[in-house]
Amino acid sequence: MTSDNGADTAEAVTERTLTTRSVHPLLKLALEFGPLAIFFFANSYGDRLFGVASDRRIFVATGIFIVASLVALAASRVLMGYLPRMAIVNAVVVTVFGGLTIVLDDAFFIKVKPTIVNALFGSVLLGGLWFGRSLLALVLDTVLQLDEAGWRKLTLRWGLFFFVLAALNEVVWRTQTQDFWVAFKVWGVMPLTMAFALAQTPLILKHEIKPAKAAE
Repeated sequence: MTSDNGADTAEAVTERTLTTRSVHPLLKLALEFGPLAIFFFANSYGDRLFGVASDRRIFVATGIFIVASLVALAASRVLMGYLPRMAIVNAVVVTVFGGLTIVLDDAFFIKVKPTIVNALFGSVLLGGLWFGRSLLALVLDTVLQLDEAGWRKLTLRWGLFFFVLAALNEVVWRTQTQDFWVAFKVWGVMPLTMAFALAQTPLILKHEIKPAKAAE
């Protein structure tokens, strides 16, 4: 039973490696953050572009956000050869909560979407650690090669960071204007995430498995 499972896992990893295509980092960044940027501009200029009242911009922007997220997901499949797990979750949640926003005519749902997504990611990562698994390795194993301690530390940090983002979203949308919240999603969360990712470089370098070391 164990050897069969190991063979199946190895076969799945090999298949994914063969079907994964190299994508330019800037293109990958555009696929990840493009829908969010489109959401920002649609909300900012929706009244001028689509002739809607200023208080209806968020609903137009939400509809465009849903379409852009699904298009980005399809483009990821075509360009990279697979669907990133986090992108799938995000697209599903955007579609569900964006749809509720439009159908029920209530912006509350799109505003709590980041809270739910980030709390979900944080719970999955920290929950995996609780059961002795560094689930971040399943997402980044084709990009990084770290030892077990490195994966545990990186998973813990990202799990906590996702909860910080969830808390920040709650504070901002509950205390600031709607336009400020939309701008914060693009010009606040994106730079924070990039800065946090760069801050993990020393940890990654410390625990990275070098090719020569792996061969030994």
